[in-house]
Amino acid sequence: MPIFQCFSVKKLLLVVTLLFSFSVVSVQAQEASADPKGDYKSSLGQLASLYQNEVAKLEKQQQQSKELYKDGLISRVDFENGEKALDEARARVEKVTKEIALANQPAPVLPPVVGFNSTATELNWSTGSAKIDNLIRYYGRQNGVDPFLIYCTMSQESKFTSNATSYKGAMGLMQLMPDTAARYGVTNPYDVAQSIMGGTRYLKDLLKMFNGRIDLALAGYNAGEGAVMKYGNAIPPYSETRNYVRLILQRYTRKQAS
Repeated sequence: MPIFQCFSVKKLLLVVTLLFSFSVVSVQAQEASADPKGDYKSSLGQLASLYQNEVAKLEKQQQQSKELYKDGLISRVDFENGEKALDEARARVEKVTKEIALANQPAPVLPPVVGFNSTATELNWSTGSAKIDNLIRYYGRQNGVDPFLIYCTMSQESKFTSNATSYKGAMGLMQLMPDTAARYGVTNPYDVAQSIMGGTRYLKDLLKMFNGRIDLALAGYNAGEGAVMKYGNAIPPYSETRNYVRLILQRYTRKQAS
């Protein structure tokens, strides 16, 4: 009997330890995703480091190729191909450096295009599924995002189809890309609750990043926040993105006005 009791206590301590570890990991994951612009800048920094290492490697190889070319051991075509590869690598470093400089610029304070009006938009909409409707309202209220905006975005993204997959690899109701899903702790993008949670948190971060500008948040959701910043905190000149923003805002503002 004492042995059994000892074994039970050990099992209990193991369970408590595992639960505590899981909680710490969950909190860390949430904290890591609390600053979307910081995540983006960190990704750019990692990319810059990768490109710079590539340039250093190619410069060393090209210096060796130059000597070999002088000695007639490699052809002019091989030497020029090496020069071309080095130029392309340097261009990538220059491009990502400009993107880092742009990301470090403070976002201008812009007037909101559409305000948040929960009382006007809580009524008279449905995805056709009470479960999905309730999850939209739950995660919307939890994150301070208008549930009707989530609804309009979901409609445009997937037409409320939980197993939808785009040709670009976006998945689920909110059409999360793999990197975005991972950023918000979504392990199964086709799970209804996880998809709505991840998509809503992404919208929340985009709205915060662009000072409440719903049009820019939607543009970021479609084309990525980097594209919006690249064009000076404006909707990128992509026909798909501009049409996407126009259609969602058209529906969203019409309902708010009613």
